[in-house]
Amino acid sequence: MKGKANGYGGSVRCGWSITAFCLLSLAGLISLLSSLYHGQAIAQGTDSQGSADWVAEIEKVFIRSEDCKQCHERHYEEWKGAREQTPDLKTFGRVDAALLHGTSLESPVFRTVLGLWRQTNPTPDEQRRCLSCHVPSVNAFPQHAEKIAAQVITGTPKIEGIGCAACHLMNGIEKGLNSPPTFKLQPGGTFYGPYSNPEENLVHPAAPSDHFRAVSFCASCHFDKVKDVTQKNLPGEILQGTICQDCHMESSTGSSTSRRGAMTRAIGRHWFRGVVASGTMLKNRNLQAEWMPRIDIEVAKTGTVVEGTGVVKVGSLPHSFPDGDPVLKQFFLTVTAKDGTGKTLAEETRQFGLPYDKILRGPIPDPFIKGGNTRKVPFSLTLPAGTAAASIEAMLTYSLLPTPEPPLQERYLETLKTDTEREGTRKIIQEYTQRRFLTYRVKSLS
Repeated sequence: MKGKANGYGGSVRCGWSITAFCLLSLAGLISLLSSLYHGQAIAQGTDSQGSADWVAEIEKVFIRSEDCKQCHERHYEEWKGAREQTPDLKTFGRVDAALLHGTSLESPVFRTVLGLWRQTNPTPDEQRRCLSCHVPSVNAFPQHAEKIAAQVITGTPKIEGIGCAACHLMNGIEKGLNSPPTFKLQPGGTFYGPYSNPEENLVHPAAPSDHFRAVSFCASCHFDKVKDVTQKNLPGEILQGTICQDCHMESSTGSSTSRRGAMTRAIGRHWFRGVVASGTMLKNRNLQAEWMPRIDIEVAKTGTVVEGTGVVKVGSLPHSFPDGDPVLKQFFLTVTAKDGTGKTLAEETRQFGLPYDKILRGPIPDPFIKGGNTRKVPFSLTLPAGTAAASIEAMLTYSLLPTPEPPLQERYLETLKTDTEREGTRKIIQEYTQRRFLTYRVKSLS
């Protein structure tokens, strides 16, 4: 028995050991894989929780506009564009050629611009500067700028851009090292507005701020529109005392809340219409004469070479045209020499504006067109032998975005996941980089 036991037992013990080893090894492998999976799940959960944590950190201060909607339903619908479902709004997030503030992070146009610009390797601080007007909360939480930018690029921003809190936590202006923008935030529970006697309520404290009835409020971000972003009013005789809000926030009478409040207060609409909307901006010809640029042509020399200066003038009321963006616009001044039959003899085009790799690298320069300024652009046209110029023509055009260099555009398109996304992006680039007419002047040389 002992020997048999030893014989069989040895064999059994040996077989059991192999099986046990295999089972233990398999169990260990399963345990290892389980641990790795569990660890990965924890890591993913941590990343997800981390994302939720920083978003919640911002939203404790900059509450979501959906929360404001409960009382301020009318303003919420205007801000969101729910009352202006135009084809342009559905396609590009814009109304009357102006982007809605409520789409400042969601707009495919902004996503395209940010995506192209990020291909030029901006620093974290440069990204913060870019976002500072599109999502003012980044000024209070600069450590989250890169995460916000990354979400915009993927089309999944988790926080609001220019929401109710973004504007109503502003109280005054200040010039900093990287100004503009020049708005000053007061993060906290108090919301500011234009009423001198805000009504008490159980939801949030309210306080008046003169900032809301000043040009400097809008010029904090739209800083190319006036000569001085700190001024309270627009100077001049045509619209003395008028501010941006008078035209861009149509005034009506009612209550600023849907539930309660004085029904006789003057309230402003919150969709911020652009200049091509029908209304006083197109009907007032004196006003048009101030905000539309004009060109004069000064010719100093004629002959085989025609030399001179194109003089572009912009009035100071209420601001310069076009568009509200102070950084991206491009302007083109084309000067053409023609003979007596109208044949073009020589032509020269000068472009003014920053390319993508220069944007927000250093101080923001004044745009070529700026209210209250005059720009002088020299030109020199060499005519073909045996010809003579009978007239000089000057034409000013603009585009809303810089045209990206082909390698830059291709690098960005390669980051997009689908052909549909790439086609939509090409359409946006084509639409927003095409030149649009501004003004024209002809000077006879005879």
